[in-house]
Amino acid sequence: MRIDEVMALAPVVPVLVIEDVAHARPIAEALVAGGLRALEVTLRTPAALQVIAEMAKVEGAVVGAGTVVNADQLARAVGAGARFIVSPGLTATVVEAAHKEEVAILPGTATAADIMRGLDLGLDRFKFFPAEAAGGIKALKALAAPFFQCTFCPTGGITEATAPDWLALPAVACVGGSWLVPGGTPDPDAIYQRALAASKLGKG
Repeated sequence: MRIDEVMALAPVVPVLVIEDVAHARPIAEALVAGGLRALEVTLRTPAALQVIAEMAKVEGAVVGAGTVVNADQLARAVGAGARFIVSPGLTATVVEAAHKEEVAILPGTATAADIMRGLDLGLDRFKFFPAEAAGGIKALKALAAPFFQCTFCPTGGITEATAPDWLALPAVACVGGSWLVPGGTPDPDAIYQRALAASKLGKG
């Protein structure tokens, strides 16, 4: 699956930090039922690879691994069932590992130099991270002008309230959102309702 296909699945990609593998399937089922199929499971917990494996079993889910910072993590994530990779930054090592594994990658960028390195590596789809801390909408607008061939998924500090403003930018295909699944024991019905609302966000 190409990264642009992943980015086109829904306007919001849930960014998930899950501590307990038992929560994986209920969360994934609620998100997919609400219309969000691309799920980014961050490698920030010991359970993350098991969570990816469990979520990958949910019909309709396209599960990826986030917070991937080296080739070993990438290989283990793909082995667990990740169909796309999200990285907080951009290095040739991680991009080349993704090419070797034949898996889609969305590397993080925050500056013109980051984007130029990505273009040199044959990429034109990027995460803009940390979106708010890196200058917000004004910063991405400024970057998107010279890099008109690129498409972005801003992530970091975006909320349900601010997501529509980001999605209104022509260079933005989707946003990453952590508000969909708060920490603690998940409430599948509440997650479904948030996902349903997020799936309806768009450029309208």
